[in-house]
Amino acid sequence: MKLKRAGIFALAVALGIAGGLALSAQQPPQVKRNIVLKQDMTIPDREAVMAVVELPPGSAEGRHTHPAEVYAFVTEGAISLEYEGNPTVTLKAGEVFYLAPGKVHQAMNNGSVTARLAAVFVAEKGKPLSAPAK
Repeated sequence: MKLKRAGIFALAVALGIAGGLALSAQQPPQVKRNIVLKQDMTIPDREAVMAVVELPPGSAEGRHTHPAEVYAFVTEGAISLEYEGNPTVTLKAGEVFYLAPGKVHQAMNNGSVTARLAAVFVAEKGKPLSAPAK
């Protein structure tokens, strides 16, 4: 009886470990954002924010908006950009894009190398830089 319980316990532990590994293996790659500068502007109630964004292969930002005008430059790799009211476009290294305040969008990396962007936000001072789309 003790041997049977020990076998069942060992099986349960093995299944738990295998399940945990399977769950962690299924987690999508995470987008990394690094703010490199945040500066008050001479425009009242506005601040300039510069960020470097990394999108590993298979990653997506998730649909969101910004209370800011965003000017971005693809420095490496390529992204697919979904932008409210426009067809999805692919942007490669060396290309730029603009996002208007409040427009729903998301960038995705469907390629095999990490995509990197440099972005400048002309943001409403004191507000979060982004919010999930409703």
